[in-house]
Order: sequence, then structure tokens, then C-alpha cells
Amino acid sequence: MKKWITFDLDGTLMQNPFDAWVFPEVENLLSKELKYSCDAKKRLFHAHQQMLRNEQIVAAYDWDDLVRQLIQELGLTREIDIEALVVAHSVEPKVYLLDDTVIPALRRLKEEGYDLAAVTNGYYKYQYPVMKALGLTEWLDVIVTPERTGYAKPSIRMLDSLLSEGELVAHVGDRLDHDVTIANQLGVVSVLIHRDLPENLLQLLPKQRADHIAIRPVLEGLAVSENPQLADEPLPHTYKPNYVIRDLEELFHCLDIKKR
Repeated sequence: MKKWITFDLDGTLMQNPFDAWVFPEVENLLSKELKYSCDAKKRLFHAHQQMLRNEQIVAAYDWDDLVRQLIQELGLTREIDIEALVVAHSVEPKVYLLDDTVIPALRRLKEEGYDLAAVTNGYYKYQYPVMKALGLTEWLDVIVTPERTGYAKPSIRMLDSLLSEGELVAHVGDRLDHDVTIANQLGVVSVLIHRDLPENLLQLLPKQRADHIAIRPVLEGLAVSENPQLADEPLPHTYKPNYVIRDLEELFHCLDIKKR
């Protein structure tokens, strides 16, 4: 039976080109044809958020379809291939690993016998080109995506295929609502990676951080940034990680990951 360790991608292992390159190019193409700024990024994000609120979670990450809908709303007839734009912009430094511990940590986990998977709400066609450009495909055995499974984080059904092949040891991610929640719902180790921890927490071990009172404002800030409606609400119990790390090297200090 396999022993899986799973990872979110965007904000956890890598930076994709959407915000800095793809959306601005969409804006440029549409505004040039319209002869005025259509604020494409803002409109696309609004449509994305509306679909999430309507629980159309899988469809909410289909940026090709969202752009097609925007083009229709603007009364235009042109086509924009988002997948092609992602491929074109999947070159360094437009895309990059989030720190220099990523590849060494993945390599060490593979050497110690673990099977590794990316579990991402981004579609395969948008994620694979970035992963390939950054050398991640060499170390991640499987890429689990919404359009392939019919589910998106935090639905535990997204992990059915992995669980049918073995045991999930831990999930690592940067979001409370997606990553920490899906792990906690499954009762597996939840690891929050947060690269901007306050100095007083940096001196602690990952388990101590997760249990320390000083982590509370950090978690509350993340929760509100992910879901503004939580501003006046108590922190959901599924948002509490078992461990808090600042880079993947610390994964080996907080989990029972040893030579097997």
C-alpha cells in the first residue's frame, strides 16, 4: 500500500503566471479591441467568486470558459486560448518555485519511499506546463485536479483515487479553507505552510506554533483573506492546522517522516 504525502501547488510549491502575466494579457487584448479598459481581471475574479458561492466549484476554475463568457458579455466575437497563454508564460522568471527548499524536500521524501501527489483546484492543462517548466513533474507522481475527479478542495471526494491505492499521511498547503480543511475532514495530518510568520513564532517548532496563542491572529487574518464573510465569525474548527511550517525543510521536523 502506498503512503501518500500530498501538496497544494499555487502558494505552496510554485507561483503560476495568471496574476502577473495571463490576466494582464487578456485585459490588453480585450481593451485594445474595445478601445477602453474593461477591467478583465476584476470581472473574471468576480465571476469566479460568484460560481464558488453557488457551489459550482469545479466550473469556477475553468478560466477558458470564464473568459469566453466575458467576451460574450462584452459583445465581442474573438477567441482567447487561456491554456495557450499559460504555456507561453510558463518560463522563468515569470513562473518560479517559492523557495529553494522545494525540490530538495520532494527528492528526500521520494528517497524515503513516499508517493507524492499534487492536489490542486487548478485544471491540469493550466498546472502541468508550470510544473514541467519548474521541474516538479519529476518528483510528483500524480496530479489530482477538479476536472478529472469531478470534485475540488475541500471536498474529500477529490482524494478518492489516492485513498483507494493507499494511506494519506499528510497534506501540505497554504490555505485554511481548502488545504487545512480537507486534511482535517479526513483526519490526517494538516500542515499549513506560511512563509511570512512573525518573529516570535519562528523560534518555535512547527507543532508548538500550531498550538501557540500567537498563531491565532495569523490564522484569523488568513481566514478573512480567503473568505471575507468570516471577519465577524469565530474561526471554524476545521481551519486549525496540526503543524505550521515556513518552508518544506521544516516538514521533516514536524511529521513522523523517517527512513522506512
